[in-house]
Amino acid sequence: MARMGEDRAILGVAHSAPGFEVPAGACDCHTHVFGPSDRYPLDPGRGYTPGDALLEDLLALHDRLGIGRVVIVHPSPYGADNRATVDAVRALGDRGRGVAVIDGATTDEALRDMHAAGVRGVRVNLESAGIHDPAVAAARLSAAAARVAPLGWHLQTYTGLDQIAALGGLLGSLPVPLVVDHYGLARASAGPSQPGMEVLLGLLRSGRAYVKLSAPHRISSLPDGADAAPIARALAAANPERILWGSDWPHPGGRPGVTRDRERIEPFNPVDDGAALSRIASWLDDPALVRRMLVENPARLYDFPA
Repeated sequence: MARMGEDRAILGVAHSAPGFEVPAGACDCHTHVFGPSDRYPLDPGRGYTPGDALLEDLLALHDRLGIGRVVIVHPSPYGADNRATVDAVRALGDRGRGVAVIDGATTDEALRDMHAAGVRGVRVNLESAGIHDPAVAAARLSAAAARVAPLGWHLQTYTGLDQIAALGGLLGSLPVPLVVDHYGLARASAGPSQPGMEVLLGLLRSGRAYVKLSAPHRISSLPDGADAAPIARALAAANPERILWGSDWPHPGGRPGVTRDRERIEPFNPVDDGAALSRIASWLDDPALVRRMLVENPARLYDFPA
């Protein structure tokens, strides 16, 4: 369990100790690292400019929360240059896994090297790229899946329920497991019966997909994201062996009401990740289910050592 006591500031944000016994081997399945900026250059075509959020900061957070394992997801400001992510995953050893971003210039040798470092998935970020044409999305997802299937990786995608519904047949027949980010961007206020939700639930029931119960602030306008609770419960009920939790630290993506300008360093969202972890545990309200989400499901998907 995380050590109790006063909140501790990491990158200027205080994080509460979780209000429950975090099980050994718990995994944060969605984090990012940025920097050092003088070592890892950003992509000229990036959508935003992050400040540094170093591996040592991430480990300080996880020490606070009692998290033993971590998945680092390659963030969009680096394009397909995976060095910052892969170096961090390599430094973590058996404690860490990674999800890369690839393009047509990524060689098979580079994929094998990333696998040796601990990468186990590839991300296709449709939402941040502004891809809402199902035909374009299908082509990108299919191509990425074909590249990584020989390695036994999974395909992770960040997209909304409209795209999931339009691509349901393809997503259910990919040659690799599918991981859907951030509740499939369901609108928290619309509840579990909103359009597209049944397709996502069906993918979970089939066992073909996992979903990350991560970053409820991305789908809710409430300060505590409380209206996301019914969606979290519906996803868990569809298949408790296919839910994952991720903090989304250090919470890039812009603050509500702040105009984005990639020529300036964009501040991260000041989310209390201890409180967020406690909330998801309270929403599920079942220690065995929480253990599945935090320990057993990530161990299976990300190939953590027994």
